[in-house]
Amino acid sequence: MTMVAPEQIISTDQTLAWSRELVEPTLRTAVGTLPPSMRRIAGYHLGWWDQHGSHASTQGGKAIRPTLVLLSAAVVGGSPRESVPAAVAVELVHNFSLLHDDVMDGDLTRRHRPTAWSLFGIGAAILAGDALLTLALDVLASSGHPAAGPATRTLTEAVQDLVDGQWADMTFEQRSTVDLAECENMVMGKTAALMGGACAVGALFGGATIDQIGHLRAFGEQLGLAFQHVDDLLGIWGRPNTTGKPVFSDLRNRKKSLPVVAALTAENLAGRELADVYARTAPPPDDELPRVADLVEQAGGRAWSQSQADELLVRAIAQLNGLDPTTPVAELTDLARHLIHRDH
Repeated sequence: MTMVAPEQIISTDQTLAWSRELVEPTLRTAVGTLPPSMRRIAGYHLGWWDQHGSHASTQGGKAIRPTLVLLSAAVVGGSPRESVPAAVAVELVHNFSLLHDDVMDGDLTRRHRPTAWSLFGIGAAILAGDALLTLALDVLASSGHPAAGPATRTLTEAVQDLVDGQWADMTFEQRSTVDLAECENMVMGKTAALMGGACAVGALFGGATIDQIGHLRAFGEQLGLAFQHVDDLLGIWGRPNTTGKPVFSDLRNRKKSLPVVAALTAENLAGRELADVYARTAPPPDDELPRVADLVEQAGGRAWSQSQADELLVRAIAQLNGLDPTTPVAELTDLARHLIHRDH
């Protein structure tokens, strides 16, 4: 594996740090080509500077998706360094989606700071997201890599799935009932498609075979579904200093997340009481939110999501086992476990 010497990788945190160190210079250069108006918003959103453009010491994203790109390239025998443009493109797409998602959800905080739209305005944040999406495709096109063409098509397919998933998530807010199959399909588009696409793009840049690309894409998709289960659990029970969002944030917004939909469709007393809360015209007051969280748990939503995350992790790792037995997949396996065993 052409990543780093094995003795240098002690933990997944170090793997993520290695990825950020490799990707960030190219990411900063790419963002630096944006018009000044969009550059300021993008740099703020990425945690590089404050709203006035001065240097900030805040921590940006964890670089999960770019790390998936680099590791996927490495496991098929490619060079992570030569795959940096693909990793940058995926990270730009991810942040495009976050900028738009914050606007659509009305979220006021992300990564322990005010969201971009709450500082710069809704229109400005939408335009900044559009700029990042366009920039992602430009980074791939200008990379000169032989796999740039198929990687671009793979990434745009993932974006279309992401948009479709986000649309479904929005429509759920207007509906009184949503079944679990619909919710899982929504997550497959909104979250899993980009994680699967990240692995596929990395594999393409690494020179993978069609079979290898299929296994790595499926790994990313299963991991993405598991990741969303954990994210939804954290959206209810996570600590603000971990999530960067207020406690019970998803319940305050009456999001039909995976554990909530499982609870709403449980057909037990707690599930029916939860359905009454979600059917109200006004959101529950803050002092009622702990009770709402208890209802999700009593109806079985919390336990179901936790078990699903564990099962999907096993399925994801099984896809890696489908690669050549000599393929070194320890870093990808460790990363997957790390993401699903977050504090929830």
